Amino acid sequence: MTYVCDLTDRKCKPCEGGIPPLERQEAESLLKQLEQGWQMADNRISRVFSFKNYYQTMAFVNAVAWVSHREDHHPDMVVGYNQCRVEYTTHAIDGLSENDFICAAKVDLLFKS
Repeated sequence: MTYVCDLTDRKCKPCEGGIPPLERQEAESLLKQLEQGWQMADNRISRVFSFKNYYQTMAFVNAVAWVSHREDHHPDMVVGYNQCRVEYTTHAIDGLSENDFICAAKVDLLFKS
């Protein structure tokens, strides 16, 4: 599969039955398009984001929730005082889909802002 545009330009598509998870090679290729810090393990990608204080952490969490709502693709998040771990997988296919990488790229943009 060839990716012709930035992941942040894409929209998530519903993953219905019959769509297979990404092959490892495809997932690794998409992972390279994300900011450093994302890790792939056990059919998931995750990254820990660090902040100065609780207020900044919660502002980030709320922004991720807004992006997730718009994309209709929701991560698991673990929130602490000054950090947030964001983890994506596509439950409907029990693996990684392009949607996980699209949302991760959009979360990267939030963190840069």
